[in-house]
Amino acid sequence: MDDKDFFEKLTAASENEEFEPRLAKAKSETQKTEEEAIKIFEGPEGQLTVDVYQTPTNIIIESPVAGVKSEDLDIAVNPDTVVIKGARQKCESVEEKDYLHKECFWGRFSRSVILPEEIDPDKSHASLKNGVLRIVMPKINRNKVKKLKIKFT
Repeated sequence: MDDKDFFEKLTAASENEEFEPRLAKAKSETQKTEEEAIKIFEGPEGQLTVDVYQTPTNIIIESPVAGVKSEDLDIAVNPDTVVIKGARQKCESVEEKDYLHKECFWGRFSRSVILPEEIDPDKSHASLKNGVLRIVMPKINRNKVKKLKIKFT
């Protein structure tokens, strides 16, 4: 999708409309803060690193998300997939020219994981401890047989 099309859809604006003069006049401290928050969602999206493993009853996903608040994470669990989205914000602004070495990813990130077997989304849960996100998803046992007793009425 073209960046202009995305912007137009986002703001419901046409190409002929000019925003810069209005934005320059209307900037307040609140708007500056909002703009800084929006910048996190601009630019490239990073891919979250994950470990996926299983126990006899669960599938577990673990991922280092240091510096990310729980409210900045969005986790969608389906019976066969998990999608993790979030954003890592920098505490202070550093000029690009001042970096001596830069490896950390700042901004939005996501990761989709296709699960090897079906899980129960309703019984799944996530926790965040010491900068590590942990998602525990119980496996659905399709081979389990349940015997029913007949009640006479």
